[in-house]
Amino acid sequence: MTRTESQLTATTAPVEELEIARGCPYAPNAQHVGFQQQGRPVKVSLANLAPGAPVWAVSSHADIRTMLIDSRFSADRQKQGFPFQVDGQPGNFRRTMISMDGPEHRDVRRSVTAEFTLKRMKALQPRIQQIVDGCLDAMLAGPKPADLVSALSLPVPSLVICGQLGVPYEDHDFFQARSNKLLLRGASAEERLRALDELLEFLGGLIAEKETAPTDDLLGRQIVRLREEGTYRREDLARMAFLLLVAGHETTANMISLGAMVLMDRPEDADALRADPGKIPVAVEELLRYFTIAEFIPTRVATEDVELGGSLIKAGDVLVALCNVANRDPEVFPGGDELDMQRGARHQLAFGFGAHQCLGQNLARMELEIVYSTLLRRIPTLRSAIPTDELPFKHDADIYGIHEFPVVW
Repeated sequence: MTRTESQLTATTAPVEELEIARGCPYAPNAQHVGFQQQGRPVKVSLANLAPGAPVWAVSSHADIRTMLIDSRFSADRQKQGFPFQVDGQPGNFRRTMISMDGPEHRDVRRSVTAEFTLKRMKALQPRIQQIVDGCLDAMLAGPKPADLVSALSLPVPSLVICGQLGVPYEDHDFFQARSNKLLLRGASAEERLRALDELLEFLGGLIAEKETAPTDDLLGRQIVRLREEGTYRREDLARMAFLLLVAGHETTANMISLGAMVLMDRPEDADALRADPGKIPVAVEELLRYFTIAEFIPTRVATEDVELGGSLIKAGDVLVALCNVANRDPEVFPGGDELDMQRGARHQLAFGFGAHQCLGQNLARMELEIVYSTLLRRIPTLRSAIPTDELPFKHDADIYGIHEFPVVW
């Protein structure tokens, strides 16, 4: 029997403010768990949207996958009311490909897909191993306790993506500071906009230097290729470089820290992986599922009325994917609240789903596999200098992780 509109929207529960912060690194927000148990998208309010904007929290694995592949749900941040706009205005000229739809998104993504093939990522493996070993050499030679974040978690992905793009690593303090400003929830819209513009200006200047003599890196190759196609625009390449630079180090850096924390907290798992390193790729997939550090990144706005999971989403309504709780959906991951290093969870949503699925996922997986295997092999006595529950977790950031991680060995 076809459900009527009144049946689809029949809910008298008061609208709750969507909670963002996690209370515990090993568990999703309890409010999100409650939403999932209701079995359908739930209407909520969100403070950083225009007053009165209808917002839906989507928490089931199946509903989020539908939301991310149905063209009636738009990622285009030019649309009025789209959430998480830096300046709160439609027509934002600072858009990147994650905020584009259809052919526009396809063409921009296709322009760099060849830079992230599995074959090209495997060719990077020796360089990544060299970077990891160099970071650990420096950490082991220094004083204890060491901060794992500044010694390993941040420099590894930063060095890798800087090398791939052709961005001087000596500028990492500059882009890291601005990246932090963009991702910290306490920053004002003005501060975020200033950080974004400073990064775009920096990258635009770097690209301008490469225009006279394109270098053999992603930016240099893009200049040559786009010129040949007659589609080269410096500002477009700067926006692409911004997305790859920020996404290419922030997410992996935080996963390195959280995964290392697990290996220290669960010595039996560390011993099993040390004895059989071939199981590390499966463990990486489980860690990605379990922490889902970018849980609010997939956000959409409906372009027409759509039924999703038993709720009627109206044109103009906003949808926020609660990917952390969806990655524990009991319909997909039985016992999902348990961390099972042998689970195998390739259908997890940590990298998104559909056309917008993370372009750099092959690189991220490789970096994590190399870091974890090297830590297990080279520093079997690595341990946290403080109890896990005293670590400064990033409850205040859009990408979850650990601010500082003192370790000894």
